[in-house]
Amino acid sequence: MNKPVNINDLEVGYDIPAAIGMDESEIQTPCLILDLDALERNIKKMGDYAKAHGMRHRVHGKMHKSVDVAKLQEELGGSVGVCCQKVSEAEVFARGGIKDILVSNQVRDPAKIDRLAQLPKFDAHVIVCVDDIDNVADLSAAAVKHGTDLSVFIEIDCGAGRCGVTTTQDVVAIARAIDAADNLKFLGIQAYQGAMQHMDSFEDRKAKLDVAIGMVADAVQGLKAVGLDPELVSGGGTGSYYFESNSGVYNELQCGSYAFMDADYGRILDKDGKRIDQGEWENALFILTSVMSHAKADKAICDAGLKAQSVDSGLPFIFGRDDVEYLKCSDEHGVIGDPDGLLKVNDKLRLVPGHCDPTCNVHDWYVGVRNGKVETLWPVSARGKAY
Repeated sequence: MNKPVNINDLEVGYDIPAAIGMDESEIQTPCLILDLDALERNIKKMGDYAKAHGMRHRVHGKMHKSVDVAKLQEELGGSVGVCCQKVSEAEVFARGGIKDILVSNQVRDPAKIDRLAQLPKFDAHVIVCVDDIDNVADLSAAAVKHGTDLSVFIEIDCGAGRCGVTTTQDVVAIARAIDAADNLKFLGIQAYQGAMQHMDSFEDRKAKLDVAIGMVADAVQGLKAVGLDPELVSGGGTGSYYFESNSGVYNELQCGSYAFMDADYGRILDKDGKRIDQGEWENALFILTSVMSHAKADKAICDAGLKAQSVDSGLPFIFGRDDVEYLKCSDEHGVIGDPDGLLKVNDKLRLVPGHCDPTCNVHDWYVGVRNGKVETLWPVSARGKAY
């Protein structure tokens, strides 16, 4: 087991970016801050939605990579557990006390399969995805070796074009192999349509999901016909959860980014044509940055560059400001357009990152802020756990 970190033993400015009780203006930058009020409202809102629609909600741990955030999602949102993408990531959550963990990916390397089969020893229910019948025997052998049990989802490629099978025939064949294997339980279907989550148009996203739902419904009928009724049909993201939850096919959601929100997700439109970060969800995650230079009259230079964020989905925007603009970045610098010279050296700004998942993975800590004061610090528990 990892030893818990005692915050009081850590040094601000070296180990951690802030201390509990500190003013937001004193936080060392660049770092990740969480608006705790907005975060809690987002978590409660999704929890209430899932409950009202009779859905389980399994939050996506790869987004925040934080045991503390996952536990808050259980406490305030009623989540049933987490999705992870890698075995090492799943192990962090298992060691941290999360009791229901889905590795929403394929595990094929023998060493990784061996570690996966040991995760139930942390008193966790562990699920893994399969899209190749040859994988079943390897998972079974590892579970038998360690005296554990693994649940298995069959992954359907319902439009993302990555992992997953595409025919009901393949789904049924793999399900039969799982059902016959020692120490494995066929639990259901993984069907996450990731390719459409960030499409701006609500109608375009719906059209993609209609196709996905049809594929999944066919697979469910094929499984029922051979007496292998899936217990869970899991999928759905921040850009689509309303489709899966009203499909009559899915019974578990896998939303992740709703809790933090980022610039790319915020741009997509709801059924009324409104950005989802302007009513549906609130921005709760920010990169706090400081102005370090204003040698150019029309430009301020801040300390949040490429090493403080991911820009694969676009540049961040400056929260709550329309008079200055984040224009570009290099390794350690961000260039902010300031045509009226409004900013001063050491001014702090909140940036909404373009893509929250990889941005969180380049930081060690979340600084939880409420009413301008640091209330908590949470480690990014699974940072770097990519194997």
